[in-house]
Amino acid sequence: QVQLVESGGGSVQAGGSLRLSCAGSVYTYGHYCMGWFRQAPGKEREAVAYIADNGNTGHRNSVKGRFTISQDNAKNTLYLQMNNLAPEDAGMYYCAAAPRQFGQACTSTYEYVDWGQGTQVTVSS
Repeated sequence: QVQLVESGGGSVQAGGSLRLSCAGSVYTYGHYCMGWFRQAPGKEREAVAYIADNGNTGHRNSVKGRFTISQDNAKNTLYLQMNNLAPEDAGMYYCAAAPRQFGQACTSTYEYVDWGQGTQVTVSS
């Protein structure tokens, strides 16, 4: 298992930006998937973006062009740059990780096994 620690959440006005960080030593998995998820009160958790150790990424349609997932392997840190935030982006954001088999693709429904404690994002209109 990998311990994941998120940071970077906060309160912004609509149109603002935040960068979330997630620290964790996923290199122990070799090949892996990492993802960002969010959950608003009264709603189901939803996948926001994912990235594989080979750099392949995916973003949910509603955040494409505004959010970017990236990783800094030297710092063992996953990022989510969020621009032009809207009230519907608010919620608790979680990062997650899981090992993957070589050749297996990361997806929004991948079975993640490691989860952080979450960081709160609030967007006011």
